[in-house]
Amino acid sequence: MPLEQAEALLPLETWFPLALTHWLVVVAGVLAAAVVIGWLVGALRQGPRSGFRLVGRVLFAVTGDVLRMSARRVWALSWLAVRESIRRRVVVVFAVFIVILLFAGWFLDPASARPARLYLAFVLTATSYLVLLLALFLSALSLPIDIKNKTLHTVVTKPVRPSEIVLGRICGFAAVGTFLLVLMGAISYFFVVRGLSHTHELTDADLHAAEQASDEQTRPREGFTKPAHRHRHAVTIEPTGEGRVAMARNHWHELTIEPSADKTVHRVGPPRGMLVARVPIYGKLRFKDRAGKDAEKGINVGDEWAYRSFIEGGTLATAIWSFEGITEEKFPQGQFPEGLPLETTIEVFRSYKGDTDDPENIPGILGTISIRNPKTGKIVEAKIFTAKEFTTDVLFIPRKLQTPNGKTLDLFKDLVVDGKVEVWLRCAQPMQYFGAAQGDVYFRARDASFGLNFAKGYLGIWLQMVLIIAISVMFSTFLSGPVTIIATTGALIGGLFSGFMMELARGQVIGGGPFEALHRILLQQNLVSKLEPGFRTMMVETLDTVFCYPLYVAASILPGFGQFSFANHVAYGFDISGVAIFESTCRAMAFLLPLFVAACLFLKTREVAK
Repeated sequence: MPLEQAEALLPLETWFPLALTHWLVVVAGVLAAAVVIGWLVGALRQGPRSGFRLVGRVLFAVTGDVLRMSARRVWALSWLAVRESIRRRVVVVFAVFIVILLFAGWFLDPASARPARLYLAFVLTATSYLVLLLALFLSALSLPIDIKNKTLHTVVTKPVRPSEIVLGRICGFAAVGTFLLVLMGAISYFFVVRGLSHTHELTDADLHAAEQASDEQTRPREGFTKPAHRHRHAVTIEPTGEGRVAMARNHWHELTIEPSADKTVHRVGPPRGMLVARVPIYGKLRFKDRAGKDAEKGINVGDEWAYRSFIEGGTLATAIWSFEGITEEKFPQGQFPEGLPLETTIEVFRSYKGDTDDPENIPGILGTISIRNPKTGKIVEAKIFTAKEFTTDVLFIPRKLQTPNGKTLDLFKDLVVDGKVEVWLRCAQPMQYFGAAQGDVYFRARDASFGLNFAKGYLGIWLQMVLIIAISVMFSTFLSGPVTIIATTGALIGGLFSGFMMELARGQVIGGGPFEALHRILLQQNLVSKLEPGFRTMMVETLDTVFCYPLYVAASILPGFGQFSFANHVAYGFDISGVAIFESTCRAMAFLLPLFVAACLFLKTREVAK
């Protein structure tokens, strides 16, 4: 799974106090800056003392407005926002979405290597863009147009508080967006299921006796299904009548054999394994070098993406995952009769490819999986497998393992200690390399509901939509419509790159800050070489240091919209845990509360219908 977020989330008791402390510090800093700015404005207008009284009066009034809100008035204003949205033809966005799906079948190739990932990524991305654009334009233009047309004057002259106007707008626009998002989600689900649904035909003419068995009566029959969706599957039927359909295009089919007097009917079922929601158990990764000594990471084979580290084949180089929580209760024998499912996505780097007449069928690289007791150091080889590029393998770790001297070990009694166990990966072929990251090897504990996981993916889009609505409403309380759109778009773009901005502010980006990058571009220098000492280098580093402070503040204030996206989890077939949902919801609320208070403050201080 090439997701850098594949590591297990921190426990609630670990991240919540740290996140709450950070949030309180940021909110206190923003509040202090707002008070200082408000006092300066009041002091310039009415004097220093009057400035303090003015700031205190405004803060007291806003606090009272927020605490004395009426649910009935908020509901009425929300319904008014819904009716306003209907008048502005928001259904056009839904029509555009339907048109996109109608023509998407021309461009989405179901014969791609991973069709489910392609379809899911498309529908989630298209829905996200359309809903965010709808939320932006709908909420950004609402208040400015009402103020310009003086339709808001009628509202503010009645016993309605600014906090109720702000909350009513946010809730009303969020209700409209939620209704459209539910419709889009339901249609997207059936679009994906229908687009991936297919079956294959299989007849006796497609099968032949295997050549490796000497006795013709005991030979299994092998062959291929007829092509469908521009691919076919290898089929093996044992003499006992049991049939297996091999995996292709990241899925397989169930095979039902119905013998009869005239001819045997082979029924191939619908695709299996495409739309899944795996519940993985991840481990912590460490490495050993070619001499068997502990290493911080593997070697670099020249890959620009440093996500994976590589181990050399034919040596003692090892990638080691330390797992916790591997118990018999999580892996009952009745549910896992073949053993514990260990899924691997190993990147293969070949120093040579060997002789082959079929460049599309290059043989894989042999590797070994060993299980080690972390307390006693007892280790036993569990599997010899063939790793291929861009392929996820399922290796079943048997409960009974044989040592080289013929001794039988029980997995849970002899190798697992208090739920802890180590998995050792080695490349068996010299001059070849395995690349691995922490999320590339995991135990598949169970499968959750794909439909529920798909809905969780849309929950992430909903959180992004609500944040955009809150930001737009906040800006629209003191800016005009076009300026609000520009400001909200800037906040959206900045939020999408907030992680990079934070790394840049902390000096963690290779090549330095923006001024150092510009300096390197002008002098045509690479990113890793050190700058020559001197006045010019000192000035560049000083400018970057000064630039980092506002960049750090902006990255801390802006919501990281990418952190609310679960599209990769759904597309790659991994369950979105409840902890991840709770963490994202808390993060969204941490931004919504200050945005709501700020919008109330701006609308309270603005002269409307006075």
